[in-house]
Amino acid sequence: MTEFAFSGLGLNPHYGTPANPFERQLRRIPGGSSSGAAVSVCDGMAIAAIGTDTGGSVRIPAAFCGLTGFKPTQTRISLKGVLPLSKSLDSIGPLGRSVNCCRILDAVLSGQHWGPPQSVNLRGLRIAVPMTCVFNEIDSHVARTFDAAVTTLARAGAQISRIAVPEFSEVEQTAQVATFPTAEGFAWHRDLLERAVNRYDPRVAVRLDRGRKISSADYLWLMQRRDQLITAIRVRAAAFDVFVMPTVPIVAPAISDLEHDDELYHRLNLLVLRNPTFVNFLDGCALSLPCHSEGDAPVGLMLARFDGADNTVFDIGHTVEAALAIIRRHGN
Repeated sequence: MTEFAFSGLGLNPHYGTPANPFERQLRRIPGGSSSGAAVSVCDGMAIAAIGTDTGGSVRIPAAFCGLTGFKPTQTRISLKGVLPLSKSLDSIGPLGRSVNCCRILDAVLSGQHWGPPQSVNLRGLRIAVPMTCVFNEIDSHVARTFDAAVTTLARAGAQISRIAVPEFSEVEQTAQVATFPTAEGFAWHRDLLERAVNRYDPRVAVRLDRGRKISSADYLWLMQRRDQLITAIRVRAAAFDVFVMPTVPIVAPAISDLEHDDELYHRLNLLVLRNPTFVNFLDGCALSLPCHSEGDAPVGLMLARFDGADNTVFDIGHTVEAALAIIRRHGN
């Protein structure tokens, strides 16, 4: 996995990076931070896996590797025993081959009673497609695949509304001042960085060290701003059953391109973290489902809510998964 769970790409200079199972000879990134977790499930080394998700670390490898991944509402699963990256955002979630695989593991982790999936009637399901930020820099394959999936849901009777979500833009603006992983990550690693920075992945160390410049006033402002935006997104989302967006806007790039280009690494890291991070910052829960045709580059479809209704997301995800099955087997 990515060292200390602090990257969405999955590279690890200490132990090596497991190649994405899609076109493995091209050695594409698996996504991170739970890179080995995703690859192990794809390769049949594990039935399912768990990871922490602070800004997408379960959903990003699920999307890149063609799996299903779930990020719960943060308070759903205890963080006892978890090495923290950000106490404000860390969540624990499952990766598996299906919505039901993730639901079973989620029930174990959360201590909740597992019940069989409840089908949701797609006819009349109110789906919001956010048009703010989430499609910026999207590549053509992801755009086509996402559009085909949404068209399938619309043909099944879902009500699709493409809406502005200014809260997403405001989350991006807060990151220009401070972020929770940087501030809280630096607080945890500060002494270790002083004593043993040469033992860190340099790309992780430089991102953690940025927390040194975040003032207490900035951190307190960030907490207050988060509370305001959580209230706002809950009001906006109340008119819909689920938000639907691309999990990540690009297909998995080559490991070698990122290993030899720090600027590209940091730019793409921010890009793949962007959409999942909206959900973490706004205290949502989200499920990433594969929506590509068999044989194509994997693409994740993310379903999200912001009201603690994790089981509802599972129910909707189960129905959407079945609706997309024909596309996945036979193409658009």
